[in-house]
Formats: sequence, structure tokens, C-alpha cells
Amino acid sequence: MKNLEKNFNIVEEVLNKTENEIKKMKPVNILLIGKTGVGKSTLINNVFRENLAKTGIGRPITKHLRKITKEGIPIALYDTRGLELNLEVQKEIQKEIFSTISEGKKHSTNEEIHLVYYCINANSSRIEPLELELIKTLSAEVPVLVVLTQSIGKPAKELKAFIENLNLTIYGVINVMAQEFPVSDEISIPSFGLKELIERSFEIIPEEQKKAFNNAQQVDIERKAKSARSWASTYIATSFGIGFVPIPFSDASILVPMQVTLLAHITAIFGISMDKATITSLVAAIGGTGGATYAGKYIASNLAKLIPGVGTIVGGLVSGTTASILTTALAMSYIEVMTVIAKGEKEGKYPDLNNIEQLMREKFENRLKKGKIATDRKDPDSDLPVNENQQQKTKKRWSLWKKKK
Repeated sequence: MKNLEKNFNIVEEVLNKTENEIKKMKPVNILLIGKTGVGKSTLINNVFRENLAKTGIGRPITKHLRKITKEGIPIALYDTRGLELNLEVQKEIQKEIFSTISEGKKHSTNEEIHLVYYCINANSSRIEPLELELIKTLSAEVPVLVVLTQSIGKPAKELKAFIENLNLTIYGVINVMAQEFPVSDEISIPSFGLKELIERSFEIIPEEQKKAFNNAQQVDIERKAKSARSWASTYIATSFGIGFVPIPFSDASILVPMQVTLLAHITAIFGISMDKATITSLVAAIGGTGGATYAGKYIASNLAKLIPGVGTIVGGLVSGTTASILTTALAMSYIEVMTVIAKGEKEGKYPDLNNIEQLMREKFENRLKKGKIATDRKDPDSDLPVNENQQQKTKKRWSLWKKKK
């Protein structure tokens, strides 16, 4: 445990572990097909974070197909160009598309196309026979969603109904307005359909790629938060949280690396482009100091004092309940703040760091109070107080964990 006593830079640890968590995600590959000007770039920039169509690297892989990727975002978008050109060019493009799909299947799931967004401008009010044949052929190879972009009014709904009545072997037809559409200075049509597109995509994408897709998408922030809460609760319960027996204060520093892993995993789920300044502000909010480098004992003792009714650590022990309250409060308050930041990034409004630090402090302290109140209640399945009952259930967990270390 001596190596855990040393000071280490929490900010660097969180950033490094976040990067590693994202690298472990199985990337999701989506093929976008549609004529030039149909609104594919607008769709990409509103569905996926960091304006991927603008800021990503568009590497040509064929004459009419480019692969859009960006470091730190576990997704690859394959964008077709020139589909509106003459028949000879269209045949060439189709050959490139199916060659890409075939090559992806030969290599690995990292290259395999998992989903096709076939984009049609709803204002055209029609689907050309060539497009119809392409959709039919595509759907025999890979899941296809038909996305009707710029869906305004009755014609868009009628086009959707028409395509649905063709009974194609596709996974759905979705009317979408990717971003707010101004009709006049006083009137505008709000964006819609993106959340439905995300939900339908999650139903189609393989289980292994869902983490990556959730990281990359920016439409459904609550889905990210729900995933983070679920993971954090499981992590706390299985790693050391709810049933952790009292640990010697000399070993309290083990809490810090475990909590760093917790923060990193949550950050990876949200897929927020966090920088050192932001992480430093958040860590400062819970550590009581503006520095980025901490010793584990200091954090354990400093944070324990924040729990109402606990005061200082007594008898050289950090109780299992104290460890649980600290870690649960840390996870849930961090998720709340990540939600605020994610919504801000989506709207192009990155939050002020001073406000974020204050928000983190308030959320954290509120969570600590709730945690303390919760532990004072009785376990309905036992005559013992919650703390004693939980510790009896998991008495061996701490000793087993130490042996593994």
C-alpha cells in the first residue's frame, strides 16, 4: 500500500483513465448515403458531438466515399458523395459502397458497417426508382434507416407513409428536422425527430457498440446520465461501497484511485471534451483546495469531515458507511454536473469554470447530507441498523480486495 500513500496528480489520472476507457470501447461505424445537399452534414453535426462533420478528419477511402473520424470519439462515419450524378457514376458509387460493406465484414467488428442512414430530402416528395433499388439491395446486407431530412409539413408525412407502405425490409422511416428552421423573422420550425433516430439506432446497433454510440451522440443527454448512474451504482456496490467494512486510516488512500476510476468512467460515458482546467475545478470543489495534486489520506479525512454527524475519523478507522457515502455522493453529484456541461456543449455554451466549481460543491454537499440521512434508516429485511447488516453481509470483501492488491 505504500505506493498509494504517495501524492499523485488526480487531474492527470482522470484524463488518462478517461482516454483509456474510450479506447476500450468498440467503435460504431455508420454509413450515410444520400445526394449532395440533402443535409447529411447538418444531421451529423446535430446528432454527434463536437461538430463532427466540420471538425473531424474526412479521409477519402474511395473516389466517392470518405471516412470521418476524430480522436477521442469512438465512431466512424462513412459519407457518400455524388449520388445525384449520371447513371454511370451512380453505378460506380454503388460498387464502392458494397465493396466497403464487404471489406468491413471480412476484417473485424471494428471495421464492419453497423447501420446505414439513407437520407432523402423530404421536400422532394418522392423517392427515385434507383434509390429504391439501392435501399432494397442495402437492406439485404446491413440494417437501414431511411431519414427524411428537412421534413416540413404534410408532404414530408405523406412521403414517410408512402415509403412505409412499400413494405421494404428496413428498420424504419423517420421524419427529421436536424436543426431549427427559420420561416421568417418571427416564425421558425423547431428541430425534431433526432431523439427518435437515436432510440431506433440503439435498438439496431450491436450490444458491443452501444457504449461507443452513447459516447458519440449528443441528442439524448439523459440516456448518458442514466447509463452513468447505473454503472456507478454497480461499481460502488461491487468494488467497495455499500457493504465495505471499516478500513484502517492508514489504508484510506486506496479510496482515491478507486474514485478516480469512477470519475474517469463517468466522463467516458458522457463523452465530454474535458480539459485540465475543468477537472481541476471539479476536484477543487470536493477537496477544499485549488491544487491538483493530493495525498489519499488528506482527501479521505477532509471529505469525511463534510458528512453531517461524522466529524473527524474516530479511532483510526474510516467506516465502510463513510466510504460508501463519500463515493456515492461523489459519483451522483459528478453525474449531475456532467449533465449540465453536456447540455452546454450541445448548445455551444461551455459553462464558466467558477460556476461549475460552485455547482459541484453544492451538489456534492447535498448528496452527502442525503447519504447520511439514508444510513440512519432501518433495513426493512433486518433488525440490525443498515450499517451493521450490510457490513455483516460483506465482511470478507475488504480482506479479499487487499489480497488481490
